[in-house]
Amino acid sequence: MTAAPAQVPDRSTRAAVATMYRLTTGHRASVVVATVLTLVGSALGLAQPLVAKQIVDVSGDGRVFWPLLLLLAVLFVTEAATGAVGRFVLERMGEGVVRQLRHGLVGRLLRLEMREYDRHRSGDLISRVTADTTLLREVVSQALVDLVTGALVAAGAVALMLWIDPLLLLLVALTVAAAAAVVASLLKGIRAASEQMQNSVGAIAADLERALGALPMVRVHRAEDREARRIGERIESAHDAGVRTAKLASVMSPAVELAVQGSFLLVLVIGGLRVTGHATSLGDLVAFLLYASYLVLPLSSVFRAVGLIQRGMGAYQRIEHALALPVEPSQAQMPAVRARTREPARQAAAYEEPALALRDLTFGYDPDRPVLRGVTLTVPHRRQTALVGRSGAGKSTIFALVARFYEPDSGALLFDGRPAGELTRAECRERIAIVDQNTHVVHGTLRDNITYAVPDAPEAEVRRVVELAQLDDVVRRLPGGLSGLLGERGSTLSGGERQRIALARALLGRPELLLLDEPTSHLDAINETALTKVMKDIAGECALLVIAHRLSTVQHADQIVVLENGRTTACGRHEELLTCSPTYRELAAGQMLRPATPHPSPMTTARSHPHNQL
Repeated sequence: MTAAPAQVPDRSTRAAVATMYRLTTGHRASVVVATVLTLVGSALGLAQPLVAKQIVDVSGDGRVFWPLLLLLAVLFVTEAATGAVGRFVLERMGEGVVRQLRHGLVGRLLRLEMREYDRHRSGDLISRVTADTTLLREVVSQALVDLVTGALVAAGAVALMLWIDPLLLLLVALTVAAAAAVVASLLKGIRAASEQMQNSVGAIAADLERALGALPMVRVHRAEDREARRIGERIESAHDAGVRTAKLASVMSPAVELAVQGSFLLVLVIGGLRVTGHATSLGDLVAFLLYASYLVLPLSSVFRAVGLIQRGMGAYQRIEHALALPVEPSQAQMPAVRARTREPARQAAAYEEPALALRDLTFGYDPDRPVLRGVTLTVPHRRQTALVGRSGAGKSTIFALVARFYEPDSGALLFDGRPAGELTRAECRERIAIVDQNTHVVHGTLRDNITYAVPDAPEAEVRRVVELAQLDDVVRRLPGGLSGLLGERGSTLSGGERQRIALARALLGRPELLLLDEPTSHLDAINETALTKVMKDIAGECALLVIAHRLSTVQHADQIVVLENGRTTACGRHEELLTCSPTYRELAAGQMLRPATPHPSPMTTARSHPHNQL
């Protein structure tokens, strides 16, 4: 069976207007009020040439009719005031639409499936919240109402011109029709160029975020010029697309203006001849000329609005694409996380099921290239489990699955004996805490970073985790202590200090399962020894699953799980695995990891230093 052809999106102006109008849902009252005010102002403007006609006709008799002059002034002032109020209502409505879009985008982007972050660059996603919505604000706050009111006002002006002199109106209609044909031929090019410009702006944000996020590496490798050239190519692409859009728009605007000005000159010449031949009065000609000049603004606003709506569609399609990206399955909202105190009965109870169990787990980021191939392991309560293996064996992937960032392709993941599928992701994550190897420090105070997961944590709990994570020296050093500001991404801290902050943050919620990824990788020997003791204390409160390479972590673990090529090949204590696991023995032999002996040789001591890695 032949597949049905893909549906081509409707790029017509009518479809674009309908799409933009849908964006005003929830703001229709403002649209109506602004439209009415604009129309009232325009009606006042349309009345002015009629009053001017009367003034000219009366003045022909040598008299000045002062009430008509006063009426003209009142009409002018009232039109300006009404237009100003209508414009404010529109601008406020536009800001409301953008606020609504940005809330929706932010909520969506923060809940995307993790696979989507692998497929899309974060800088480009951010630009959809900033640059694209800003362009849409101009569309919904100006273009839609300008299109409606401009068309109605133009129609009113045309009706009055028809009443005054049909022949002169025919001349105006012919020149305006020629301009409309030119505009219609340019709209498709304007939309395509606008889409390319918005995509290029998104690429600029993505490449700049990439460079700034790795600025130390960029500078050490003297790559500033190379990155500048890369971003510069994006800037040039955005510039070229912007120039192309400006070129098309610059042709469109003069076409409208020339048509109106040309018709004005024709009306002036031919109308003057008709006045001379007494086919019409001077007052009629003045009124008709005023309406012809008055027609410039509504017609220009209509054509400008159509072009702006086509440009806005380029931005809206990028926003719509982001809003259509898959998010994590909806789940019941969990109550705010609070610092918890474990009940004594719970602490003393015997646990019937392990805190975590993986049963024949299989997973691949790409379905055709599995990373885990039937992993089976258990993490008992109040025990420390170490996860070891070569780089690429799948250790960090297990952490990602436990955190429910991804779902396994097959097998079972159980928390306290309950399949993860029976729990919401929030319920699973409430049980765990993670200290990643790439520690995250957000801009703010030290307290903000420690209490990130538990903003209302009691002071005693904060002090407890500060002491546990050995952060007292950081608190003393920072001006303001816990209220001291940290630099962007924790730039004022060492790697070890950032890792200890992440550990304190994880401990504050008293998790049932703590995942530690290379917890000692950034610590010196003294702090490493202290952290080893901390980990032992933590294991008395909750289960620990540690990705470990160092001897100090491995040899104190209650059990060690060996991963090789995405499979669990052995499980036991350090001494047992040296005997029964060839993989572990090979890893150990490379580092000369041995149980401590009463009189170690200098070679053994050097080669089993805590800074050596397993």
